[in-house]
Amino acid sequence: MSQTLLVTGAAGQLGKLVLDALLASGKTKPSDIIATSRDTARLADYAAKGIETRAASFDDPQSLEKAFAGADRLLIISTDTLDEPGKRLKQHLAAVDAAKKAGVRHILYTSMPNPENSVIPFAVDHLGTENAIKASGIPYTILRNAWYMENLFLALPHALQSGQWFSSAGEGRISHVARDDLAKAAAAALESGSTESRIYTLTGAQALTTAEIATLVAEATGKTLDVVHISDEALAGGLKGAGLPDFFVPILVSFDTNTREGHFDVVTSDVATLTGRAPVGLSAFLAANKAALNQ
Repeated sequence: MSQTLLVTGAAGQLGKLVLDALLASGKTKPSDIIATSRDTARLADYAAKGIETRAASFDDPQSLEKAFAGADRLLIISTDTLDEPGKRLKQHLAAVDAAKKAGVRHILYTSMPNPENSVIPFAVDHLGTENAIKASGIPYTILRNAWYMENLFLALPHALQSGQWFSSAGEGRISHVARDDLAKAAAAALESGSTESRIYTLTGAQALTTAEIATLVAEATGKTLDVVHISDEALAGGLKGAGLPDFFVPILVSFDTNTREGHFDVVTSDVATLTGRAPVGLSAFLAANKAALNQ
């Protein structure tokens, strides 16, 4: 029996990749897929392929309950609301409550590794959402997504221009994973039909230090990149001096702190378990995205 699959935040970068993976798999008819967004016009291409699009705002609980109606399996992609403490968790809790009211049979959620121990400010949003999903009584699949490889583009292009990458991560290790691999894993979990409650930690195949990552970047670009180890305070000062928004500076610094303290040092085979294939390696990813690094 077919099930109706729903993807929230479907107009976002991860959401669109999940839709692409669902369409490519051939296991689910487009008419059995629902994609939600605040602006459904951004989903016109998917509507043309037979996917039902619905308007939904995480700030409007009634719109969520209406949008979730008839969905059997729901993927809640965490929102990107980071500038107002507590708002993201409130949005997620509204989605969980709407899922329960709409009669959703299985909830999937994109979380982060080790939210219980993380020093990253928004880890409490993920942990709070996980706990709410568990308390809902609805079977769940929690996808604890490791740090995107694409997030390296936030710092590396500028670092390559100067030849120096300022970091407070020390010798801490982090396992990056490509957004596309996370999307394929989420799509596979959506289509699995599993009724068990599971937590997957989705990582790349290796956990690397900043220096090891810099070596791979240098090999991919042919440019010299030296890591300059500094304190959290010095990193924060540099980011603030570069003009980053005040709310974003401590978040970025916390990524390095979290890495240094070992909370990102985890490698699993969960991507392969869900998708049937190993995730792309960082070296191959960097080589394929040389143009983005050399901006």
